[in-house]
This record gives sequence, structure tokens and C-alpha cells, in this order.
Amino acid sequence: TMSLARALALLCLVGASHAAVRTAVRPRALSRGLVAHSRAALRMREPGAAESKEATDGSAGIRRLLGFRGASVEEGKAPFNWKIRLQLMKPGTWVPLIWGVACGAAASGNYHAVWNLFGSAPTTDSIAVVAEDAAKAFGAMMLSGPILCGFTQTINDWYDRDLDAINEPYRPIPSGAISEGEVYFQIYALLITGIALSVGLDVWAGHEWPVVNLVATIGIFLAYTYSAPPFKLKANGWTGTFALGSSYIALPWWCGHAMFDAASITPQEIVLTILYSIAGLGIAICNDFKSIEGDRELGMNSLPVAFGVDTAKWLCVGAIDLTQLGVAAYLYSIGEARYAAILGALLLPQLYAQRFFLEDPIENDVKYQATAQPFLVLGILTTALAVGHHTF
Repeated sequence: TMSLARALALLCLVGASHAAVRTAVRPRALSRGLVAHSRAALRMREPGAAESKEATDGSAGIRRLLGFRGASVEEGKAPFNWKIRLQLMKPGTWVPLIWGVACGAAASGNYHAVWNLFGSAPTTDSIAVVAEDAAKAFGAMMLSGPILCGFTQTINDWYDRDLDAINEPYRPIPSGAISEGEVYFQIYALLITGIALSVGLDVWAGHEWPVVNLVATIGIFLAYTYSAPPFKLKANGWTGTFALGSSYIALPWWCGHAMFDAASITPQEIVLTILYSIAGLGIAICNDFKSIEGDRELGMNSLPVAFGVDTAKWLCVGAIDLTQLGVAAYLYSIGEARYAAILGALLLPQLYAQRFFLEDPIENDVKYQATAQPFLVLGILTTALAVGHHTF
């Protein structure tokens, strides 16, 4: 079984899920009024507002491309409008899905890396096997991030254009930096490419039935119902945040495992990933603090709006902490005490980071996530390695 240090080299991270399909009701075209409203919001918003304040550390341009707050407001001019298209896909959101599938690959116990040529399980004496697994990982990584997650972010931005005109008026659609036709082209191009790639990965993995495509289809369904009317799960705090959490953790994990050994996915592993989706719910709550103003104005019943900031912040940290404690207790109960201890140790810096988050979750949400989430995702990988090590 791979050690934790070796597994970190698995950053040929793989992934899949999360996309969307066309709504049966044709969305209304972007109006000049929406663009005018968003530009007015840029001018009228208070100088200290976190949503519109441009970063002063020189990172505003890269923040714009990654889809982060603190982005530059000026429109980027580039051939084929590629900078705006990339911003619409929010590359900064691809990493959790890619990491989730890396955990699934580790849990499979059948991913062959360079060190497996030297006696580490699963052993192999074939450089060709190592190269093929790396290529499979790369294909799944492309499916996860640039294609399907990028597609999901595009369609979500389309349905969020009114909300973004209030919270993030510099985003490509409300600012008028990209046309309706360009948005539709991007949606369909990414969707078709994603479906085709998921089928191709199933063929490559030798699946008798299309496991990767099935996981991707579940993600498509969740993404569509999350963003689009009449479902719009995100309008309800509990269903929306759990759908988001499962899409970022459970689905990519299953896909990663399936790419390297679909037959060995166990019910216990599925339960663990669903538990981690509850931690994902906590992360989703943390992301909602920045949008309270727009959510309230447009009737979006996110948990910070429904329960208030003080209650929601405790729901956020409670979901994250209790999930990890529960998983650690389970690993200990099945005899994986070493992994349980590592998981408990990784929780400690998260608890420390929660001190300043709880003081002001609106101001410190990004700082908290940047500080604490690396330890959370290392804990998820630790759990994956425990699953790969254990015989159920």
C-alpha cells in the first residue's frame, strides 16, 4: 500500500463529475439593463466591500483568470476572448474535484506510480503500465477540471447572472464581457467533449458498463438541478449545499476509484465518501457568506440567510469537524489506528484556523479556507489510503 508521502506524488490528480444540461425553458437574453446594473453596482458599492475591492498585492490579474474575489475589473483583451472564457470556467474551483479523484485512485490500491517499479505495492516491473496509468490519470484530470467542472461553472454563472450583478458585477456575464452566443457555445462545446471523454475513459478502463459515464451523468444531473429553475437546489440551503459537497467529494472519489479498479468499490467506502460530503456541506456554507447581500435580495435561502451569520458559522465548522472526528473514530474501530491518529492530528490546525473565522466569517472566509482546507484535503487522502490498505 502506498504511504502518505508517496501518495502525495499522486498529483497527477484525476477527476470527473459536475456538469449541466440545457434547460427546457430558454433563458432570457442578456439585456442592456443587466449590464448597466452591474456596472452601476461597481461604481456605487462601498470602497471597502470585499466583493468588488481589487487586490492590491499584484494578484488581481491572476485572480480574474482563476475566478477569485479581488479580481481586476478591467476587461482583458485576447484572441478568441480566451481570458474571459477561462475566467467563466473558474479554474480555481477545479482543484478539489481533481484531488477527490486522486483520493479515489489511492483508495483503489491499483494505481501504479514510479515507486511501484521498486517493490512498493501494487508492484509492477513494467514502465508501460506506469505510463498508461499516468495517461489515464491525465485524461480523467482533464475531464474533471477544464471540461466538466469548467462547464458546470459556466452554466452556473449563466443562471447566476442577476445574483452576480449584485455580488460580483465584474464577472464576465453581468459585466457584458462575453455575449450570450459565446456562453452557449462554451456550454455545448464543453458538455459534448465531456460526455465523449467519459465514454472513452470507460472503454480505456475496460468497464463492462460505463461507470465513469454514469458518475459524470449523476454530476450533470446535480449540476443542472443545483443551478437551473424550476429545481434550483441552491435556493434551499440544505439541499443545495449537500449537492455541492457531494459533487466535490463523493462523485470524483468514485470516479477515481472506478478508473483503476471499479469492482473493488465497497459499501463502506461509499458511506465514508458520503460522510465527507457533509464536510463539503460545511465548505459550501463558508462560500455562501460572501453572497449574503445578493442571496437575500433575490430570495436565495442559503444557510447564512436562513439562520443568520452567527448560527451558520457554527453549522459550517460543526459539519467539517464532526465529520472528520467521526471518520477518525471509524478508522480506529476497524483497526486502522495509525491512519486515525494522522487524521486527528490534521484536524488540529483546522481548529486553530477556525478561531479567526468564527470572529468574522464574512471578512475571514477566504483566509480560513486557504489556511485550513489543505489539512482537510490531506485528511481525505489519509482516509483513502486507509481504505486502500484495509481489507473489508
